[in-house]
Amino acid sequence: MRKGERSCVVVYAGAIERNEVNNDGEEVETRIPFLKTYNVFNADQIDGLPEHYTAAPVLNVPPAGRYVAADSFVANTGALLRHGGSKAFYSPAIDLIQMPAFEAFIDAESYATTLLHELVHWSGAKPRLNRNFEAKRWGDAGYAAEELVAEIGAAFLAADLDIALEPREDHASYVAHWLKVLKEDKRAIFTAAAHAERAAGYLHGYQSAATEEAA
Repeated sequence: MRKGERSCVVVYAGAIERNEVNNDGEEVETRIPFLKTYNVFNADQIDGLPEHYTAAPVLNVPPAGRYVAADSFVANTGALLRHGGSKAFYSPAIDLIQMPAFEAFIDAESYATTLLHELVHWSGAKPRLNRNFEAKRWGDAGYAAEELVAEIGAAFLAADLDIALEPREDHASYVAHWLKVLKEDKRAIFTAAAHAERAAGYLHGYQSAATEEAA
């Protein structure tokens, strides 16, 4: 470790599942969420590490440029996806994910991570996880909380699919709102991470179902 380097705090959100007996004597499965924090250093802050710690990752990018794994992941959920226009968003009113054309993005990573971000929003709709932060307008605390969940959830899914997470153009406009939420509620990041972990797990559930149907 080089002298003067500082660590960053990372949070791991997980859950323990175990069987318990309820008051009626029935055995039920209980899910207990938990959070752990770690102080970590980047490999670039450490001298003398073996080469496999510092080698550039080999990402699964097909010749055509698209991430087939991400396209399949989204398709398996059955989410209604439409392309066109210049903005990416999820519309709760019509339960639709709207994306600009693939060619409108600077690279495959930007398209895939933006799509995963919107898919996490899709997971929170009332018929699914029914995630509600009582957002009333753009930029309020509820809106910022949902955006934070979508961003963390997209990071989880991108890691699962071996996709480099790319910053969105609208990140800068969200930072002030995120900071306000985090200052007002010290546990907001933990709450957001827990919701993001739940969303990622929920979306992975569609993949298992698709695999079973294909078999």
